[in-house]
Amino acid sequence: MDIKNIKSQFPIFSKKINNKPLIYLDSSNSSQKPLSVINRLNDFYSNEFSNIGRSIHTLAVNATNKFDETRISVKNFINAKSKEEIIFTKNATEAINLVASTFGQQNIREGDEIIVTELEHHSNYVPWHFLRNNKKALIKFAPINDDGDIIIDKLKELITSKTKIIAVTHLSNVTGTIVPVKEIIEMAHKKNIPVLVDGCQSAPHIKVDVTDLDCDFYAFSGHKVYGPTGVGILYAKKKWLEKLPPYIGGGAMISEVKKDKVLYAPLPEKYEAGTMPTAEVITFNESIKFLESIGMDNLMKHEKEITNYALEKLKKINSVKIIGNPKNKAGVISFLIKDVHPHDIATILDEYGVAIRAGHHCCQIFHEKMKLSATARASIGVYNTKEDIDILVQAVENCRKVFNLK
Repeated sequence: MDIKNIKSQFPIFSKKINNKPLIYLDSSNSSQKPLSVINRLNDFYSNEFSNIGRSIHTLAVNATNKFDETRISVKNFINAKSKEEIIFTKNATEAINLVASTFGQQNIREGDEIIVTELEHHSNYVPWHFLRNNKKALIKFAPINDDGDIIIDKLKELITSKTKIIAVTHLSNVTGTIVPVKEIIEMAHKKNIPVLVDGCQSAPHIKVDVTDLDCDFYAFSGHKVYGPTGVGILYAKKKWLEKLPPYIGGGAMISEVKKDKVLYAPLPEKYEAGTMPTAEVITFNESIKFLESIGMDNLMKHEKEITNYALEKLKKINSVKIIGNPKNKAGVISFLIKDVHPHDIATILDEYGVAIRAGHHCCQIFHEKMKLSATARASIGVYNTKEDIDILVQAVENCRKVFNLK
């Protein structure tokens, strides 16, 4: 894989931050965009714009067809069985809320139980918290060990006859833990329990096959997959989409409206009310093409090499502590420098053009478990190189010098 050629496809890397070349290590937050994606968005607005599914003029028909092409591309990208199983939302958070709301409305009663884990992003906890409040349900937390791995035997022990759904991340945005979701799904399905997988961090970085996983629901966001903001994807098995009620009511999600009744549109329109992010969805197809041009196997190999190189270099620095040591890890590295607040680390690194994130990363339950208030996080994207890591390490060393650490 010609990484220099790939990096050259991203216009932002021709810019400088604080008179330094940009070293972007915040892809877990949001990925940068290749020129092909940027151009596609501009081209649609400049030459093709129309709303979809309503008018029959040429622009509208073309936009509707392009929108559907993206749905087919997403289906193939995650190996879903049917394009009707792909629902577009504005982000993964909305996708998870859609499931929690509709599934909860139909299936959760007082005293029922929902299992999540101590690794979850707030987006895969707060929607279930709403159900806990509104339905008087119970949330159980599958524990993690000090390495950041879910203790599978403990999760299994949490399952009871009252367990209605399990919601679990595929890849932690703090430790980089790749969770054995297939094992969890098999365990759950033996008890006829559906599983929702938060795939926000996994979709950009590992090969996803929802048919092989056999998950009931899978959610991810376009902006982390080298695509535009405003696009979320919910995969759901057809049996659930046919059974569950709509999430939002309005135009486009109906087939007939009378004073005394409303009939809903067939899938997937049943869950896509109102004006959709047409330009962004159509542009997201270009993001998938970008990843396919690289090949997910090549991407995974490259990111693993960069991640291992970064871990090797950072572990050699005195006073640096890596958070978590999971059995199976992707390109997310959270760390601390002794006696230096993570916000100070991020501020000093920014002076060297190195963009990382500092804080609790929307994972306060994890940080509380580890007795931490915040961490610094460097996350790898396809455009990162060993040279980027060398500059990160130099910036960390300079941070230590600023605070007179030995």
